[in-house]
Amino acid sequence: MNAEPLKSIVIVGGGTAGWMAAAALAKALLPSCAVRLIESEEIGTVGVGEATIPALRIFNETLGLPEAEFVREVKGTFKLGIQFRNWGKLGDAYFHGFGHLGHDYGPNPFHQLWLHQMLAGKAGDLADYSLHSVAAPQGRFMTSPSDAPLNSPLRDFPHAYHFDAGLYARYLRRYAEQRGVKRTEGRVVDVQLREPDGAIDAVVLADGERVSADFFIDCSGFQGLLIEKALHTGYVNWAHWLPCDSAIAVPCAKTGPAPPYTVATARTAGWQWRIPLQHRIGNGHVYCSSYMSKDEAIATLLANLDGKPLAEPRALSFTTGHRRQFWNRNCLAIGLASGFMEPLESTSIYLIQSGIGRFLNLLPDRRVSQTLIDRYNSQAIFEFERIRDFLILHYHATKREDSPFWKACANMSIPDSLSENIALFKDSGRFFRNAEEMFAVTSWVQVMIGQGVLPTACHSALYTLPDAEIANVVQVTRQVIANCAAAMPLHEQFIDRYCRAPL
Repeated sequence: MNAEPLKSIVIVGGGTAGWMAAAALAKALLPSCAVRLIESEEIGTVGVGEATIPALRIFNETLGLPEAEFVREVKGTFKLGIQFRNWGKLGDAYFHGFGHLGHDYGPNPFHQLWLHQMLAGKAGDLADYSLHSVAAPQGRFMTSPSDAPLNSPLRDFPHAYHFDAGLYARYLRRYAEQRGVKRTEGRVVDVQLREPDGAIDAVVLADGERVSADFFIDCSGFQGLLIEKALHTGYVNWAHWLPCDSAIAVPCAKTGPAPPYTVATARTAGWQWRIPLQHRIGNGHVYCSSYMSKDEAIATLLANLDGKPLAEPRALSFTTGHRRQFWNRNCLAIGLASGFMEPLESTSIYLIQSGIGRFLNLLPDRRVSQTLIDRYNSQAIFEFERIRDFLILHYHATKREDSPFWKACANMSIPDSLSENIALFKDSGRFFRNAEEMFAVTSWVQVMIGQGVLPTACHSALYTLPDAEIANVVQVTRQVIANCAAAMPLHEQFIDRYCRAPL
């Protein structure tokens, strides 16, 4: 039987998720498949996700968006990683950078050489061996020069962005509409299912219009208008592992040069983010309502702003976890409709991008094969679970005992998969990336070391190398990275030359 391609897709909901989906579908499917997006300005969007990981560059490049234009349009800045403060202990700080740790030496990852020297009392802080974690506190940034030597740390210098998510959605909306996506202003008041398979037949708008399609993408946010309210898909709750369930967000005035990194500061019952943009600073306080009241959370946030608040604090509540099925019948949930992972490691927009890419890779025909649905869901659940473990690590690997919240996090039970990773790393600094999980070895190493998960030995292969040889590699790496950082321009200078947004 010949497959009949999808002829129409309806996206319910706008915001970052909706317009990322619309832009990607416009690029990949138009004009052979009609794409329509329905959104209501009455409902609005959450709009607090303003930090990303380097994968977004791939999404933008796939759409053909020039980087300088994109950064100007979203009033963005560049991001080399995240500085974590007070997570392992009060007063501690460490950096999770996006780049490499030194360079591998034969079959040995660099962190093993560093570990060999650290255990002998001869190495500096782990951050000294990553260009990202050296350049970021100095406020330095540049993109990889095309003429950088092959062995230079600048040759492969990944970066991400901070930006105004509302402006990004607007930018993508223009892109999508110019390519044929039809936007409808309207509020969905009913979802009609078809017999006998229970798939979505049409959505009905407040003005009475009935909109049918072959396939529907739910970008309606936490409410899950299609995936949950209509299809009753169910939800996997991870609150027992990631207990923060509330957040307060507020922008404040910019007070100085924008640093090229996000700051995540642990507070009494959660943590606070600081995201520098060209025109303001985005701030938020993620907390557990069982240990802190909303008024306390707001007071804590406002007391720790760098500048004058530019709006009233906005509150939201959430439950960390995901839908039991991300793709159910002829409906795919993207963004907050699919689940929620707190923005501790800036994965929210990545999960939107990943979901869209996975859907296009498994693009169904009008039959919507259950085989494709099952594969999508298994891959999505795997991805969520691996990110979940990485986030739990931040909370569980702590020596803080200054509040009931942190005592509970330190003593809570954790998934077996995370326990095994921690035990392996403590044994000899080993970590094995599980298939295509998002966070690689360098990310796990930086967070574990940063929060005091210290191995008792290095990889046994290191003991076959001369100590002087290992010491030389570690020393030279540190000096090369310091020299490269010193040669980089200041972040604000780079933005001025490359992508400064008009006032």
